Amino acid sequence: MSEAMPRPAEQSVDQPTVERAGRPSPLRRLPLRQILCLLPLLVVGVWVVQHRSLIASGARQMFTANPYWLLTAVATTGLGWVAVSFARQGTVLERLPARRLFVTQFAAGAANHLLPSGIGASAVNIRFMTGCGLPPARSSAALALYFLAEATTRVGLLVVLLVAFPQALRLGPLLPESVSGMLVAGVVAAAGAVVAGVALIRPVRRLVMTFLRTALADARSLHMRPSRALALWGGSLAFPLLQAAGLVAVALALELQVRPAHVMLAYLAATAVAAVVPAPGGIGSVDAALVIALVAAGAPVESATSTVLAYRFITVWLPLVPGALVLGGLVRSKIV
Repeated sequence: MSEAMPRPAEQSVDQPTVERAGRPSPLRRLPLRQILCLLPLLVVGVWVVQHRSLIASGARQMFTANPYWLLTAVATTGLGWVAVSFARQGTVLERLPARRLFVTQFAAGAANHLLPSGIGASAVNIRFMTGCGLPPARSSAALALYFLAEATTRVGLLVVLLVAFPQALRLGPLLPESVSGMLVAGVVAAAGAVVAGVALIRPVRRLVMTFLRTALADARSLHMRPSRALALWGGSLAFPLLQAAGLVAVALALELQVRPAHVMLAYLAATAVAAVVPAPGGIGSVDAALVIALVAAGAPVESATSTVLAYRFITVWLPLVPGALVLGGLVRSKIV
């Protein structure tokens, strides 16, 4: 009789405790991944509402344009994602899944228009490469190598066209000498601040040196494989050429009275200047720089504005919603 059964009162006290411990917390019940899937579409919707007048203006320009040249601009935009996919593959030794890589670049384009200075596309690509099995350090090094190759080829093309057509851009009437001097001084000051920060702050210096060692080791390994080097530099060269060709096609569609080579030069110069402005997808900074560059190349202000609006409609606003949907799907499938 000493080993009696527990009293009913004790069971009634312990049972609710077990039930409370087994209940999931309210935070765990939240469909977090579903929210992340819908977030890009929500942000795009807000962005479209805020820029609806610009989008409508760009769409109106399309009705008066040559449809064949507009289709050419659409084709060059699609080929641009192919070129970026080749360049991204050229930054790593491992073979990435080709279809998922292309789809990721399409989705990264939408992310790039929602966050400033390429942060969106960079985050999507790092998540994709990490999901493919690359360590975070190597994914970051691959990203840095891509930016280096793309910037080198873009600046190289700009220099070649400036040498070939030295009088193509007449910026004197548009930018006074004082403004040009302030721009140069600002760029030099920013570069000096970055160099000083890396040199003087020890944790930053250690992090940068470790990153550079990883990036240089990967770059040496990649350039020992001709297929990877060709993909990296070929894709990096083709991407700005295709973007500039898209602007040329839109200019021809709207009968802009500027030589195609000068339009390409205007595009490369404008994107180089706008790259230092941290605007989401270059919205505003690229538009203004393109208009100024086309006017400097000899186009009337109204025609230059119409050309830029139509070009941005094809390259930014048209693929934005599909890109956001694809991005949500990639998040849901845990690819990024």
